[in-house]
Amino acid sequence: MKKGKGMKFVGDSRIRSDNPPFVPKDYSEYPGRTEAFWPNFLLKEWLVGAVFIVGFLCLTIAHPSPLEGMADPTATDYIPLPDWYFLFLYQLLKYDFASGPYVLFGILVLPGLAFGALFLAPFLDNGPGRRPQHRPIAVSLMVLAFVATAWLTYESAKDVDWEARAEANKPIPPNDLIDTSSDGYEVYKNNCASCHANELEGGSSAPSLIGIDHTPEEIAKIAKEGIGDMPPNVFKGSDEELDQLVEFITEVNEKADE
Repeated sequence: MKKGKGMKFVGDSRIRSDNPPFVPKDYSEYPGRTEAFWPNFLLKEWLVGAVFIVGFLCLTIAHPSPLEGMADPTATDYIPLPDWYFLFLYQLLKYDFASGPYVLFGILVLPGLAFGALFLAPFLDNGPGRRPQHRPIAVSLMVLAFVATAWLTYESAKDVDWEARAEANKPIPPNDLIDTSSDGYEVYKNNCASCHANELEGGSSAPSLIGIDHTPEEIAKIAKEGIGDMPPNVFKGSDEELDQLVEFITEVNEKADE
């Protein structure tokens, strides 16, 4: 071993004596790029994502999404709509080339081509530059996707009266007039709720049973014999259950008159 100036003492020959700490490469080591991917670029991406998420949460708190009532199978006049972020697909299925006999083209082929093109964009346009003019394919696909989504969403939403829809389909508050623990309510649910709804408010095929001007005898007769569009023999219970039903409907209307 050479003695004198420059001598180094190493405890383990497998460890380099001049092993430097990990330092990201200088920008000059990445030709055509501006910064190291880790941690510089990812840190900026995380910061932008955090700002977006916080802003989105603040927006949902300031303007919460309107909730509609529970699904009612008796409401035949209800027109379902998807959430706003699916309105562009909803609008697409209104066109002749994507509906009817071509519905598979609208729900599988077109969305598959669109999302497939966006997925392949980084591989089709993999140049070293990051400026838009250096990435024509990726930028063109992103602009086309944004314009198509925005336009289809606008076309779908412009004809919908959102305030009237939210008002008509808002959740129904609990009805204090109805004792859901009574035997009469159970009889009502088994025989009448399919047409007159669970809260006696009525539906598209039957009127409300709150505020009616009928005596108990008339209510029992209507339940057995029907009236107007209501056919006879709708009520299938026993005489005891009929008495419970009449008592229940009468009590609800007495409370409503108070």
